Amino acid sequence: MIAIISDIHGNFEALKAVLNKIDKMKITEIYCLGDVVGYYSQVNECCDELRRRKVRCVMGNHDWSFAADSFCPRSRSVNDCLAYQRKVITKENKEWVSSFPVIIKNDRFSMVHGSWTNPIDEYFEPTEEYISRLDGRLFFSGHTHVQRLDVFGNKKYCNPGSVGQPRDYNPKAAFATLDGDEITLHRVEYDIEKVGKLMNDAGFNDYYWGCLLTGNKTLCKPPER
Repeated sequence: MIAIISDIHGNFEALKAVLNKIDKMKITEIYCLGDVVGYYSQVNECCDELRRRKVRCVMGNHDWSFAADSFCPRSRSVNDCLAYQRKVITKENKEWVSSFPVIIKNDRFSMVHGSWTNPIDEYFEPTEEYISRLDGRLFFSGHTHVQRLDVFGNKKYCNPGSVGQPRDYNPKAAFATLDGDEITLHRVEYDIEKVGKLMNDAGFNDYYWGCLLTGNKTLCKPPER
């Protein structure tokens, strides 16, 4: 059995809760579908723990912007958080994030952050026609922060949802497991208020983290300045 996580975004409190659940399930092989960085303040803690566990990660759009010292064209709040993370991240962790591949593929499954057309930055909505054109049977991607599982004939698609910032109106951290060909979706509670306190301590008000309380992404946008 393996665990599939995605979109951690520097939320170590959520990551700890998910990893604790994975450990209780006695799963040692973990894959991450990208966006380890972005949004929240504990980027080094997240990177250190994933590196310690030898978690294999694909490149997400936040990871890409971070590694390239670039910015996100869609969100001022993302850029504010990335700027903070660039100041605090260790050299080793930045090099690790920069090393992520855009796809992980083997004879069992294929994993990307966005889609198989645009692995970094497409908000993917799977269809039977699209999936039927891909080689293989099991497909995983993240990026939307919305947990889902679709079966198209003998093929399956899964978005495990987001560990660090769910956007499906469920604030619990999300992940998935794969046992043979069986995919199972999971949710885990964690201490959201602690994340808020850490963000406040880092200089970010609740516009940057209030969405965690409801799982509604629209609350994350800061006021226009």
